[in-house]
Amino acid sequence: MIGARIDRVLATAATVSTKRSNAFLLKEHPMAQPYDALLLVSFGGPEGPDDVMPFLENVLRGKNVPRERMLEVAEHYQQFGGVSPINQQNRALLAALVGELNQHGSQLPVYWGNRNWHPLLPDSIQQMADDGVQHALAFVTSSFGSYSGCKQYLEDIERARDEVGELAPQIDKLRLFFNHPGFVEAVADRTREAIAELPEEQIGDVRLLFTAHSIPNAMADTCEYVTQLNESCRLVADSVGGLPWELVYQSRSGPPSQPWLEPDLCDYLRETPDRKSPIVLVPIGFLSDHIEVLYDLDTEAIQVAGELGVTMVRAGTLGTHPRFVSMIRELVTERMGEAGDRAAIGDLPAPEHKCASSCCDYRPQRPSRP
Repeated sequence: MIGARIDRVLATAATVSTKRSNAFLLKEHPMAQPYDALLLVSFGGPEGPDDVMPFLENVLRGKNVPRERMLEVAEHYQQFGGVSPINQQNRALLAALVGELNQHGSQLPVYWGNRNWHPLLPDSIQQMADDGVQHALAFVTSSFGSYSGCKQYLEDIERARDEVGELAPQIDKLRLFFNHPGFVEAVADRTREAIAELPEEQIGDVRLLFTAHSIPNAMADTCEYVTQLNESCRLVADSVGGLPWELVYQSRSGPPSQPWLEPDLCDYLRETPDRKSPIVLVPIGFLSDHIEVLYDLDTEAIQVAGELGVTMVRAGTLGTHPRFVSMIRELVTERMGEAGDRAAIGDLPAPEHKCASSCCDYRPQRPSRP
């Protein structure tokens, strides 16, 4: 009976509409728990040509990004039919997570809400309130600490709770996981898969090029984003045999006058033409595919590498890698108080469950008035 119920949950997760929030109920379990739901929180993405501009307006609202840049990014989406794969990958992650939690006896229902596109956070939290949820955990699809990758999600959750009103559940965000063994193992596995795509005679010369989303220097100065990225890159490189590696950035969107983290991936490739050893490009800053992976990496960066005569293959994002999915369950168990110490490897401590109020404190530059 339990197996049949799980099968129905997975089928529902694969076909559910993205125009509203969704909950997937797990099998019953008698143990009392301090939380009564899990909320998957992600960035969101358009699922058709008509969605692109409203989605980008949501993303860029209040940010000092030139309209020309927004139209340029919109064209990137239109090259893929106006569809970002991120929502579909979140559906797959939900289905995998439901199966993982069922297998290990959790009773938590799982909800999904996005920051910038349907299902939007206010709708999801309203559904949670309607279902009687009082105290939920939130898993945010962002591994590293920064304003845009952590604190802004907390602000979005609180704003959505305010919209719902006094019946909105309390929601506690699960901690960052950049040095969790499950994250490192999953990224290392994806990296090995990419290395195996190279001709055998080239594998001995391979170097790793890790990439993450660039952020303004002013934002980086208020957080541990760069430190955490470097630690994760080192741990993954060590896990695949101590290969040489470097960290680069991609997808900056601010005005030219505003300094952002460098080196830019494509600039790096063009400025080091003497280095012809094969590259495995590891998008360590991205948990799932979306346009900034499909266009900035699979289209633009691969084209630049080809023009320079450099062999380059891209490692897959984590998606529904089993070790990544089990890591999410372990984070839930940890927060429930059912596990021991916070799991972490490497030289940095495991992140705290709750950040200090001043952590990642940053306010985007607002557009200047004409």
